[in-house]
Amino acid sequence: MRSIGMVLPVILDSVPQVVWVVDHRGRILYTNPAGVAALGYDGAGELVGLSSHETLHPRRPDGTPYPAAECPMLRPATTGVPAHGNDEWFQRRDGSFFPASWWAAPIDLPDGRGVVYSFFDATENRELERARRERDAARIRADESRAAQRRIMQSIESVRRQTARDLHDGAQQRLVSLLIGLRLTRDLLPDSADAATGLLDQAITDAQTAIDELRELAYGVYPSVLQAKGLRAAVESLAERCAVPATVVGEYPHRLPAEVESNAYFVIAEALTNAVKHAGASHIRISLELRDALRIEVTDDGIGGVPQNAVGGGLTGLADRVGAFDGVLVIDSPPDRGTSVRAEIPIPGRAANRGDAPMACPSRSRAS
Repeated sequence: MRSIGMVLPVILDSVPQVVWVVDHRGRILYTNPAGVAALGYDGAGELVGLSSHETLHPRRPDGTPYPAAECPMLRPATTGVPAHGNDEWFQRRDGSFFPASWWAAPIDLPDGRGVVYSFFDATENRELERARRERDAARIRADESRAAQRRIMQSIESVRRQTARDLHDGAQQRLVSLLIGLRLTRDLLPDSADAATGLLDQAITDAQTAIDELRELAYGVYPSVLQAKGLRAAVESLAERCAVPATVVGEYPHRLPAEVESNAYFVIAEALTNAVKHAGASHIRISLELRDALRIEVTDDGIGGVPQNAVGGGLTGLADRVGAFDGVLVIDSPPDRGTSVRAEIPIPGRAANRGDAPMACPSRSRAS
């Protein structure tokens, strides 16, 4: 006992970890200052001689008794085997509980085998672990949400393609056949049948109008040129049909995955629609660039000045499209300097180019 009281304080008083020494009966022989402070006592004299088990956890946090015979911290005194645990709750002097991680090792003392304890308040560790689990769960939910959003968009694109094919191969072809029949019938009528000729001419005009409108509808649902010739050709066609003069710049050497091309096309289409409806622009520039990702930029020379918090359905759709493919959307609109919509869409399986700096500009949005 004297050696413990004289030697251990010299070594352990400055140690920040709790160190207790208990005898074979579980009585506290020594505690360092950290062990005193951990339980809210004023000095070691208040702890020495007390039962370690009754001091640390005579009862569980729910109030039920905790028999000393069940305490795993005392077992090294009888088994001679070190022990460790992370699921104990210790009681402070004021009666409050805290979660604790502890280590216990046997030690030979003059009166028999005792135990050396070391423990610490695990509240912060548990909070950090809880926060980590919540972050992981949030990340998993976000990944699952993006994956679900991507599947939904891929399903929509599949439906778009099928609908466009059905319109082209079904209703459009039947209208074309009707138009041909009407023209043949018109050619068979004598010149004297003015009334019938007039009706057929009107029917021919209506049939042609219906074909043109159906072709426009099919193009809007899913342009056949996108599937047949790829994104660049589809965007050039889109620019030609735009109400505001638009030019397309940029090249890339090969076709991209169908879902990437489709997603990029409709991002550009929506950005063009926004520019035509809101920008008051005289010219729009569309840029396509392929590096580690497909980089898209739609820039107009319009009025700009879009407020950062003016998010509308169209731009929400843009953000959803780009975000579903783990992309980045940037909208920059300084007053009187036009608006730029930039997007990066990663290409599945394509290695990142480390020399390319990621876009990290703040997003500014405009209602569609």
